[in-house]
Amino acid sequence: MIRQPLPTGVILNVALAGPEDAPPAIFLHGFPESHRTWLKVAERLKDRVRMIIPDLRGFGQSDRPQDVAAYSTDTLVADIFALAEARRLDRFALVGHDWGGAVAWTAAIRGDPRLSRLAIVNSPHPAIFQRSLIEDLAQREASQYINAFRDPQMERRIAAMGFPAFFEKSFARHVDTTKLTGEDRAQYLADWRRPGALTAMFNWYRASQMVVPAMDEDAALPAWVERGVPRIKVPVRVVWGLEDKALLPVQLQGIGEVGDDVEVYPLGGVGHFAPWEAPDAVADALGPFLEQR
Repeated sequence: MIRQPLPTGVILNVALAGPEDAPPAIFLHGFPESHRTWLKVAERLKDRVRMIIPDLRGFGQSDRPQDVAAYSTDTLVADIFALAEARRLDRFALVGHDWGGAVAWTAAIRGDPRLSRLAIVNSPHPAIFQRSLIEDLAQREASQYINAFRDPQMERRIAAMGFPAFFEKSFARHVDTTKLTGEDRAQYLADWRRPGALTAMFNWYRASQMVVPAMDEDAALPAWVERGVPRIKVPVRVVWGLEDKALLPVQLQGIGEVGDDVEVYPLGGVGHFAPWEAPDAVADALGPFLEQR
């Protein structure tokens, strides 16, 4: 592990793995995790891919700014390219799960020439996700937790219930916990107990411009969805646990049209936290894709 200062104003905790001369990839985790999301996958790719695996700002052992504005999309994407520059990467792949996937999708949509390819694990394309939140009631219902996480009283409620209970509700309910060690659980609880950690993590939701209507709300599509977003020019590989209860299979409808070269690898019997539940399958899908130069 290293501590990497960035010109974006934060210091990230970063795990490094793989040969220095292998094709490089930056791996981005989601909520409510850290670089630990990827440890089992990294173990399976360590001979083929140069891996840079940060705790994203607000998570794990990285800095955790308390202002919502510190988690704007522009800032989150800027962190990733600043990290790439700090590690002297001219061209690299991005791999993202959950919120990390949201950052990776955005970077690819913007077409930065430093990005060579994009791999996604259970993270929806932003336009498909926003449309589904308006038009698909099942997805809208499954996403009401986002509004709960945006509530300024959320931190107080978690303090009242206790962090072990929050672990059960936010994480253990969606993953086979036999795949986690006691050390994994203890580290997540320790990360969340750091001063300001909960606020930092929830600020990802509070800063997001994604509209999540109430179930009885008659909502219209935001203008940016109506206009459409740029097609992705780099190769894209989407790995998707089909038993995801938070991000339903509707997220795969139209996914092949978001870029010029999109492949989908569905994983039957696997839920949202695929890197924990099926590291062999995830590594098998990602390895041949990421090791291409």
